[in-house]
Amino acid sequence: MTGFTRVQHRVHPLSPIRHWLDTVDVHDPKVAHRICRLIPAQCPLARDIKLWSDHILHIPPLCKLNPLYEELIGLRFRALCYLADECHQDITGYI
Repeated sequence: MTGFTRVQHRVHPLSPIRHWLDTVDVHDPKVAHRICRLIPAQCPLARDIKLWSDHILHIPPLCKLNPLYEELIGLRFRALCYLADECHQDITGYI
């Protein structure tokens, strides 16, 4: 017996999409505006359920369950930076 152990590398099925989203460069203002409109700044799913004035249920944001959440937020950030730094546009409407 040699002392080597066999290492198994598993490739996640979403790895190519994650890599592609991480490498997308934004060079067109129209595309940057579209990205900023399509990807929300905050998770729209968080809710507080109240009955009269009593807080009865809190539904947490479900965005973290999205396996591409970090990559999409990074893409939105790059689009915002492009609009602000390269195009010198006001991005306060997207924040």
